[in-house]
Amino acid sequence: MTHTLLSSEAPLSEAYDVGLMDLDGVMYEGQRPIEYAAEGAARARELGMRLTFVTNNASRSPQTVADQLVSLDISATADEIYSSAMAAVELAIQRHGPGARVLAIGGEGLIEAIASSDLVAVDSADDDPEAVIQGFRPTICWSDLSEAAYAIGRGADFIATNLDSTLPQERGLAVGNGSLVAAVANATGKTPVSAGKPEPEIFRLGSRRADARRPLTVGDRLNTDIAGSNASGIPSLHVVTGVSSARDVVKAIAIERPSYLGLDLRDLSRPHPPVNRDGDWFACRDARASVSDGVPVLGRKGGEFRLTGPAVLAFDEYRAVAVAVWNTSDDVAVPEFTVVDQ
Repeated sequence: MTHTLLSSEAPLSEAYDVGLMDLDGVMYEGQRPIEYAAEGAARARELGMRLTFVTNNASRSPQTVADQLVSLDISATADEIYSSAMAAVELAIQRHGPGARVLAIGGEGLIEAIASSDLVAVDSADDDPEAVIQGFRPTICWSDLSEAAYAIGRGADFIATNLDSTLPQERGLAVGNGSLVAAVANATGKTPVSAGKPEPEIFRLGSRRADARRPLTVGDRLNTDIAGSNASGIPSLHVVTGVSSARDVVKAIAIERPSYLGLDLRDLSRPHPPVNRDGDWFACRDARASVSDGVPVLGRKGGEFRLTGPAVLAFDEYRAVAVAVWNTSDDVAVPEFTVVDQ
């Protein structure tokens, strides 16, 4: 079986009706805009794609998220935001029914999602909640985590909005909700059910909310955005503006391989050429790649070029190398490399 990328002669923003857009690492990093995000999103809308911003960040309300996007010159409304907090609330209703009592440990996004639902919010483990929903808030402290542990220890269901171990910020990767959830799990011995990526339900719910017929996920993290999209059966575009690098894509396990490769959001509005097999070689337009003796090899003018150290690859070479490595049983040594637009 050949593991390959999908191809599209039309720009992706014409081939798919709704883009399920990740936020951190795709649209912005902390308070800093990602380069070309505003331009790429605007062009995708011009070509007919509707956008729904699907995020594992459960701490903020949809309006707050939309306001930040607008401040970065990215058009967005609160109705276009779908968070893991909203997915967690739907999951709690599925598991415990309308009217269930829940103890929320998290930010305004989770509090607002519960308030607008059929769940009943309680303030303490002493109120006998049927479930604890744990989401992120920058000011979460020992007493918050301990209250969750008390309730879970007394039998409350343990639901996490997401399990992201890190949160991209301007200064680097900060502690994410998954790391805080791990503290409660360690204290209680209970494993939470997660409503966020990489679980498939958040993608399905976000697609349903947007009335999408041909959705496309756009993300930067292989183990959340891409793995979850694959699990939900939705194609995906990976961009290298966040956590997972181009080298990570080439080395990715099968369940984390994207359908399309991109550098940034401008690639939503470009065609994506096919990668075809030609004997031991994989070709993408004029680029050719294979694997020999556990090393990626590029077919370039003047001969073969073995990738044994840091290198600069053209975009089509990146595509060809990824598919070549995906289709070998060798343990391939993939060096660091930079991809340039062509």
